[in-house]
Amino acid sequence: MKVSKEEILHIAKLANLNLKEEEIDTYLLHLQDILNFANIVNNAPVEGLSETIGANKNYNVFRKDEIINFEDNEALLANAPEKERNMFKIPKVIQ
Repeated sequence: MKVSKEEILHIAKLANLNLKEEEIDTYLLHLQDILNFANIVNNAPVEGLSETIGANKNYNVFRKDEIINFEDNEALLANAPEKERNMFKIPKVIQ
């Protein structure tokens, strides 16, 4: 598929890009390369191949939530910009 200069300018307008005149040829070549590769992928022989979702059998591993008491609260709060009643104090974000 051949891409024209007018199509590049139309795509740039849709994407709200301000292309300089010297950039148009570069974008034209890059888009042409992308479309040529997509054409190669679309024409790849897939007859006889089974459907595959992933290359391996990974799955989510969930761990049990455990409460762990931190012994040294002073060390934990040492870098806090502000603290109040042994907790981090953060600025109010909702009025």
